[in-house]
Amino acid sequence: MAQMPTRSKFRKQQKGNHTGLSKGGNFIDFGEYGMQSLDRGRITHRQIEACRVAINRQFQRKGQVWIRIFPDKPVSKKPAETRMGKGKGAPDHWVAVIRPGRILFEVGGVKREDAQVALRLAAAKLPVKTRFVSRVERV
Repeated sequence: MAQMPTRSKFRKQQKGNHTGLSKGGNFIDFGEYGMQSLDRGRITHRQIEACRVAINRQFQRKGQVWIRIFPDKPVSKKPAETRMGKGKGAPDHWVAVIRPGRILFEVGGVKREDAQVALRLAAAKLPVKTRFVSRVERV
């Protein structure tokens, strides 16, 4: 189940600027517990799916999971063993740009201990440092 936009205005994008803190999505809005990013980076659609599977396996059909990020940025890549030049490569995969403070996943309907275990398993599959946050902390 590859996540990507159903359609986009332009096929290719520039790399962009990853500095600064997250502008939105910094608070828990749906669940009781969440995973908040402490680093900046890019998360691919495969990493998001791996986290979702890890959380759902841990919960064993209990609780609810909200994915608060979406990979809407195309990353292009030129074929292997291709000489420099001849334009930008074709879109290869999709990523979500993550800045510090962003809530990546939220969970609800489970005990705090279960949520911590599940989100720790999911965090191991991500290239950014994260922390466990709860709704009452409102950090």
